[in-house]
Amino acid sequence: MGVQITFLGGADTVTGSKFLVQHQTGRILVDCGLFQGFKQLRLRNWAALPVAASAIDAVLLTHAHLDHSGYLPLLAKNGFRGPVYASSGTRDLCGILLPDSGHLQEEDASFANRHGFSKHAPALPLYSRQEALDCLPLIKAVPQRQAFAPLPGWKVTFQPAGHIVGASGILVEVAGRRLFFSGDVGRPNDALMLPPDPLPAIDTLVVESTYGDRTHPQENLLAELGPALARLAARGGKAVVPVFAVGRAQAVLHAIAQLKANGTLAHHLPVFLDSPMAVHTTQSFMQHLGEYRLNRAEVDAMARCATMVSSPEESKALSARHGPMVILSASGMATGGRVLHHLEQHAGDQRNMVILTGYQAPGTRGATLASGAHSVRIHGHDVAVRAEVVQLESASAHADASQLIAWMGTCPQPPGQVYVVHGERAASDALRLRIERALKWRALVPEHGSTWPC
Repeated sequence: MGVQITFLGGADTVTGSKFLVQHQTGRILVDCGLFQGFKQLRLRNWAALPVAASAIDAVLLTHAHLDHSGYLPLLAKNGFRGPVYASSGTRDLCGILLPDSGHLQEEDASFANRHGFSKHAPALPLYSRQEALDCLPLIKAVPQRQAFAPLPGWKVTFQPAGHIVGASGILVEVAGRRLFFSGDVGRPNDALMLPPDPLPAIDTLVVESTYGDRTHPQENLLAELGPALARLAARGGKAVVPVFAVGRAQAVLHAIAQLKANGTLAHHLPVFLDSPMAVHTTQSFMQHLGEYRLNRAEVDAMARCATMVSSPEESKALSARHGPMVILSASGMATGGRVLHHLEQHAGDQRNMVILTGYQAPGTRGATLASGAHSVRIHGHDVAVRAEVVQLESASAHADASQLIAWMGTCPQPPGQVYVVHGERAASDALRLRIERALKWRALVPEHGSTWPC
């Protein structure tokens, strides 16, 4: 048996990344993500994998975002007992994200049961907070740019990918083949993160395509966010900002701190970070100085620019506050968490604003809001949307199509095969075409569940 990849997620969609690398000497799962968005995708989280969890020898995580790591507690719950390898930043962030994911799922199931809007009786979480905590000891931190052997005859190297703290591209060497998994590739000019390392010489590349069919605007986040918040403050409204707790929340806080420092925004405009996960992540930035562009003083300014909200009581009290304010809350695509309660409270007032800060996967509430819909379904009922909806185009932490092509161009020689993944079908196919035409490489968009040689 030669080396093969089976695409168990992240194919035909931008979520659920799971790539099973198989050889007669072992099975390694690269990424272990949750599906998000459309219901038919979310149902995949409940379906059994085509390989027994106990038959997987090891897991490699590119980074901590839940669409890359959030299935790990369920994998362990179903019998996986092997090691999980990740960078130290990814391990630390998983220690925040995974228990919070379990807690939110328990909360959502409990809320659905109390209010009777679930079709299941009772509604159940995929996994609990305790089950997420139980899987954390499996995660072993490995240094970036330093090869190690996860199994006999296998060699793996993590290298910085930008995107968020700890994010890595992963080189897997087995049976004379060199495979590289991009994870999520950061932007070369990101305001927070350093650029991704160049590609090494490889035989097979598995590359993300979240923005494979578009390019980011030239203007920066300050130029987009500043006028929006100035309009909001002038009319006395409240802004609800769905943010990913890791990466996007900190990027927006850093931008707000800069806007206050340069006088674009009044210093007294209240800003609240209402997400325990985002609060912990922001506080942990000090532990990873050197992985991003900010110095200690800039991290301090970012953290001081917002009031950190932790308890449910503090979160509920925000609804009673009057006057203009900015509320950053998870999740980034409004799929769950405290942001849903803020949207329920504030989306119906035309003085208010909903600011979307990045990619909104089809089927999510964020995508519904971005489409201009006049209502959005939250907690079993339709909520009117009269607030101004602002989509920030410059806030993404993903490389766009041109930046992905430039990054791939750092490869010393053409790989024999490129598999284009982690994107909607149109975006993946657009990047495939561009790879074939600009780089003259063989590229293919694999289907979910398919197996290919490498």
